[in-house]
Amino acid sequence: MAVIVDLAVQGAQMFLVLLLAPLLTGFIRKVKARLLRRQGPPMVQPYLDLVRLLNKEVVLADNASWLFRVTPYLIFAATWVAAALVPTFARGLMFSWAADLIAIAALLGSVRFFLALAGMDVGTSFGGIGSSREMMIASLAEPAMLMIIFTLALIARSTQLSTISTVMLSAHVGLRISLGLVLVGLIIVAIAENARIPVDNPATHLELTMVHEAMVLEYSGRHLAVIELAASLKLLLYLSLISCIFAPWGLVEAGAEPAAYLFGVAAFVAKLAVGGALLALFETVIAKMRVFRVANFLSVALMLGLLGALLMFISRSL
Repeated sequence: MAVIVDLAVQGAQMFLVLLLAPLLTGFIRKVKARLLRRQGPPMVQPYLDLVRLLNKEVVLADNASWLFRVTPYLIFAATWVAAALVPTFARGLMFSWAADLIAIAALLGSVRFFLALAGMDVGTSFGGIGSSREMMIASLAEPAMLMIIFTLALIARSTQLSTISTVMLSAHVGLRISLGLVLVGLIIVAIAENARIPVDNPATHLELTMVHEAMVLEYSGRHLAVIELAASLKLLLYLSLISCIFAPWGLVEAGAEPAAYLFGVAAFVAKLAVGGALLALFETVIAKMRVFRVANFLSVALMLGLLGALLMFISRSL
C-alpha cells in the first residue's frame, strides 16, 4: 500500500508541473501587460493556444527528415522528465534518487542538441541562424551551470536536490557569500536558457533578435504545440529549481499526511507566482541586448560560479 501511495504522489508531481506550466506562462504575460497598463490576454490563453494548435493540420517541408518529425516529442519527453524530477511540494519521493542536478543538466543539454539539429534540418536560413546562436549561448551557459552545481555540491556534499534542500534548511548553512553568487549566476543562466529578455524576446520574430523562435519557425500544428508546452515546462523547471535550492520552505517529507501535501502544493504555487511576477517586472524594466553582448552577460554567470567555488575552498582552508 505504501508503494502505491508513493507512486501516486510521484505521479501527482509529474502532472502538477504539466498542468501549471502553461498557467505560469499566461501569468507572466498578464503581469507584464498590467505593468504596461494594458489589459493583456487571459491567463488561460496558453491552454487555448495549445488546443488550437493540436486541432490544426501539420505542414511539413518537402525535405524534412524523420529527425524533424521526432524531435518535438523527444524535446517534450526530456523536458517533462527533468521538470518532474525537481522537488516541487515534497522531497524524498520514490524517484528522488534520480533528481540529480547533473542528470537534469544532461537532459536539458540533450534537448538543446536535438532542437539545434531540427533547426538546421530543413536548410532554411532562419533555422541555421537560430541554431548557431543557441550553440553560442550553450557554450557559456553550460559551463556556468556546471560551476554552480560544483559550488552547491561543495556546500551540500551531494548533487541530489532532496539532499541539497535538506541541507539548506539546516541551521549550520547560514548566510554565505558563495550562495549569493551562485543564486545570481543561476538566475542569469535561467534567463538565457529560457530565451527571456534581455537575451532573447519570445514575443518577437525579427531576424536580428530571434534565437529560440528561429529554430521552431518551420513547425506547425501538434509539433509546435508540444514544443510550446516544453518551453513552458522548462521555465517552470528553472523556477522550481531556484525555489527548491534557495527557498525550500514548504517542502514536505514523503509519507506525510494529505493535508501536508496540500500545504506543500499551495506553497509551491505561491513561489511560482512570486518568481513569475519578479520575472515579469525584470523584463518590463530592461531592454533586449544585442546578440554579441550575450556572451558578456553569460560570462558574468560563469565568473560568479567560479568565484563561489573559490570562496568555498578558501573558507574551508581557514
